Amino acid sequence: MALPVEEWRRCAARCRAALGPVLRERLEVAPLGEALRLGCGLLRPGAEEAAALQRLCLRASTGKEPAAARWYRQEGNRRFGRGCYGDAALLYSQAASHELPGSPEVSLCFANRSAALFHLGHFEVCLEDIARAQSHGYPDRLLPKVLLRKVECLLCLGRVQDAADALAAVENKIAVDGIMTGPEHQTLLKKLNQLKLKVREGESCPEPAREACGDAQRESEIWEENDSISGASSSLSLKFNAEKGRHLVASQDILPGQNLLKDEAFVSVLCPEEGESRLLQDSSEMVWDAQVTNADLYCHRCLKQLLASVPCRGCSYAKYCSQNCADTAWEQYHRTECSLGGLLLTLGVFCHVALRTVLLAGFSEVSRLVEQSHDDEDLPNAKARCKHPSEALDTRTGTRAIPGCNDNGQYQSSYRAVFNLLPHAEKHSPEHKFLCMLSVVAICRKLQEASLEAAVLNRESSEKGYGPKACEKTSDELSPELQIMAEAMLRHVLQLQCNAQAITVMQELGSGDGAVVNRKPVRLATAFFPVLSLLNHSCSPNISVSFSGTAATVRASQPISSGQEIFHCYGPHRCRMKVAERQQLLSQYFFECRCQACLEELESDNKSVVSMRNSFCCPSCQASMQGEDVLCCSNEACARSVSRESLSRHLRDLQRQIKQALELLRDSKADEAIKMLLKCQMDARNFLSPDHLLMGEMEDHLAQIYATLGKWQEAARHLERSIQIVEMHHGPSSVEMGHELFKLAQILFNGFAVSEALSTIQRAEKILTVHCGPQSTQIRELREMKTCLLELPRSILQRT
Repeated sequence: MALPVEEWRRCAARCRAALGPVLRERLEVAPLGEALRLGCGLLRPGAEEAAALQRLCLRASTGKEPAAARWYRQEGNRRFGRGCYGDAALLYSQAASHELPGSPEVSLCFANRSAALFHLGHFEVCLEDIARAQSHGYPDRLLPKVLLRKVECLLCLGRVQDAADALAAVENKIAVDGIMTGPEHQTLLKKLNQLKLKVREGESCPEPAREACGDAQRESEIWEENDSISGASSSLSLKFNAEKGRHLVASQDILPGQNLLKDEAFVSVLCPEEGESRLLQDSSEMVWDAQVTNADLYCHRCLKQLLASVPCRGCSYAKYCSQNCADTAWEQYHRTECSLGGLLLTLGVFCHVALRTVLLAGFSEVSRLVEQSHDDEDLPNAKARCKHPSEALDTRTGTRAIPGCNDNGQYQSSYRAVFNLLPHAEKHSPEHKFLCMLSVVAICRKLQEASLEAAVLNRESSEKGYGPKACEKTSDELSPELQIMAEAMLRHVLQLQCNAQAITVMQELGSGDGAVVNRKPVRLATAFFPVLSLLNHSCSPNISVSFSGTAATVRASQPISSGQEIFHCYGPHRCRMKVAERQQLLSQYFFECRCQACLEELESDNKSVVSMRNSFCCPSCQASMQGEDVLCCSNEACARSVSRESLSRHLRDLQRQIKQALELLRDSKADEAIKMLLKCQMDARNFLSPDHLLMGEMEDHLAQIYATLGKWQEAARHLERSIQIVEMHHGPSSVEMGHELFKLAQILFNGFAVSEALSTIQRAEKILTVHCGPQSTQIRELREMKTCLLELPRSILQRT
């Protein structure tokens, strides 16, 4: 959720409405710093708005809760007993995140999670959890069982000598301590003897499961880096003019798939999902649920997918892939954010990104740039400078430098570049600016109350005497130093509406252990990418962006001629919606799109292809329906009319039934799911265009269900129809087409349709290499399938 929760938005609106007209008008036209000074008195302790915000924050509690830890551990034990090891591991992680620092109970969480990881075949991570359990005081009486699991892991990893040493240590402990008796002791001894036999024979377990390492092992793609733009290829150059602002153009001809840009996010914040807080405070009872969100699946610092998270010692929300990530996050920003978890979840991701940005930049750099922006405002040409801030003089040429470049004319992925992104302060609505201002004031008030101001201003500022003075401040005003940080934060919140970049990942649907892996793109985090932000929008872009952790890679998706501008798509693509809808969505960026795709559609009298394909058809004769509020059949012989609302209601009901069918599949009721989807298909043919995207989605769902049943030919038939519709909407070389072909390749591979599988693999590999790079996960999987098929005996290849 980018913006604050709805209740806080309403509260801010009431507060603004209650202002006197003079103060309201001053706030509307005031520079950011002055607006903050005026707004500080509106959220003083004891004010109605402050009390309301405090109540909202309690609903998003991120504190440690031992009762929750017990519930999650017990629920994890239940899932483990049913053989749901993946679910169990996640629940043990949640239990660990709620245990108090130093609690011996946390060792039980790590030990239990190690058992789940062992069953999942993640032996290296299992060993890490065993070490965590030991370091957190795992009970001596239970230790031999965990140490034998360690021996098994080492054997499975082929580390026979290490396994022998570990086994000797277990034998010695049992002999010395004599800590186990009864049937449990006999079971342990039996296990011990089995492992001794394996160690003597040097026997190892089956090959371990491939650890989820994401794209960490990608081979480097060779390229020549740009001297003037950090992370950019030498095939690009940075340009600037009054109409387009900063933008990138090709300085030479570029081929599809060519790597153009690698940009590391200056800052990123994991996006909380709806209902992120699991502690629901309905009356006096506390209830938890086993819902899994992205906050449980990805590292809160580097965004790496988690197998065994390391919890923050101070809150239950932040989780990390390693102790190193946890320590780095704490030093850089989390020591300040930790106690603000409920507030930051309430105020939304944009406020969180703004706070983390200034924490990463540090007070010294923030102060320098804020003061420089004040100097620019005081110059005679202040209005023009507001449009293109912080233009410095290029010391080499004596001409105006491009905003955001350093004194040497280089554009780097730095805080300076972030600060110089346009906030469009004069274009935001007064209501939105007031909401953002009040939210930033709320964060600063909380920093003062929690005595965190010195941490925000860094050690450097404390040495200058800022820290103690800040902590002692009790008036309605912010300290001068915190006022500077607040002004930068407000600037960043306003910048994010136009410059926020969503980090997306292809997330597996379901358990991921099926023969066909179904993935969908998911928004994972919100970030500032200083160099990526240089790209202007087009509804028909010529690049594709992929993400690995907090790094973005930009590749050409089509041939780009020298001198042609490099275009990114900010969201509304010409393949997904008609021009009027795109223009409406793009209004949030404060420009009217005049890209080639929009101009062509605006100049054409014909309805857009997207509009036709996603249209309703006549329930009587299946001809297309035309009109606005009342739709009329285009077939003059029929002339039936029906309200748009009636058909839209029918469409929503159909989508609800499709969702129910997928729930049946998750409950292992595949036959019932097929019947429901086939019924939905028959219903849809009566009022939707044959090429409607929903028709393709139903074909895709049917293919998924038939694949789970091992009916590969049926699955392929339905998926091929889905691919036809995807190609109509997105084009034959689109990334959407690549993902669909990847699924078809898996189905044909499992169905032993060798020649068709090889042909589909070739098509999918060609498309996905352009969009995702030659070392992406999907490309590696396609190549593995291809190798396997080509290694089959020639007689089989000839028959198929």
